[in-house]
Amino acid sequence: MQSRRMSYVPISAYFQWVSAGILLVVTIAAFAATIAGFLGFLPMLTLPLQFGEVIYPQAGAAIQVGAIVLLVAICSTLPSGFRVSRLENSHRDFSMCMSDVAEAYQFCHAADREGVFNLGTEYDAVKERIMYLRSHPDLRELEPEILEAAAEMSYASRELAEIYSDENVSRARGFLKHREEEIALFEDKIDRALSVSRELRRQKEAVEVEEAAMENRLHALEEEFGGLLGELGFSRTRTPGNVISMPHATAAE
Repeated sequence: MQSRRMSYVPISAYFQWVSAGILLVVTIAAFAATIAGFLGFLPMLTLPLQFGEVIYPQAGAAIQVGAIVLLVAICSTLPSGFRVSRLENSHRDFSMCMSDVAEAYQFCHAADREGVFNLGTEYDAVKERIMYLRSHPDLRELEPEILEAAAEMSYASRELAEIYSDENVSRARGFLKHREEEIALFEDKIDRALSVSRELRRQKEAVEVEEAAMENRLHALEEEFGGLLGELGFSRTRTPGNVISMPHATAAE
């Protein structure tokens, strides 16, 4: 039965388009012939009528004009007829698409996170969501069943939308941003402390190098001075504190 219906729809649509095309061509041709008749390029329809003793010699022209008006009126109804036919076909071939439901649910869930819906009971809450989806400019072509399913899904996930509302998410992001700023400030303090520590260590090493150099020079001086004292006949004995004691010379010496 479904295959017969699917095969019937294209055939009926085909005949509808063919009929509309023929009607449009006939209307244009008749309208052009009538205009040409009024301008004298073509003869008008001659159909004398008599009503009692009265004869109407221009009845043919009047009938021709009336037929043109009727054809134009019929052609003006063709767009609405095609829209109705397309709507019937869409209802006949309708099947709920999960992508459309997901799209409608995303809009509804986003509005729920923003705190748009305030009604508490299930019936009123679902109805409020359906009205919101119907008024949305991007969802006007969706079927009512899709909007209803999306509204029910949004109502079922209302607690999730409340927990992850835009206000809560914004507050959490602000808290994390504040923590990041504190961490960055703490890292800056650590970097400065490390820099000071490295500078102190460098200065300490420089002082140690200078002290070692001074000790080496002092040791060299002691060696040189000790040799000179030996040549002069003085004996050198070390005492605590690196003090060299020398004997006192007499007056005769």
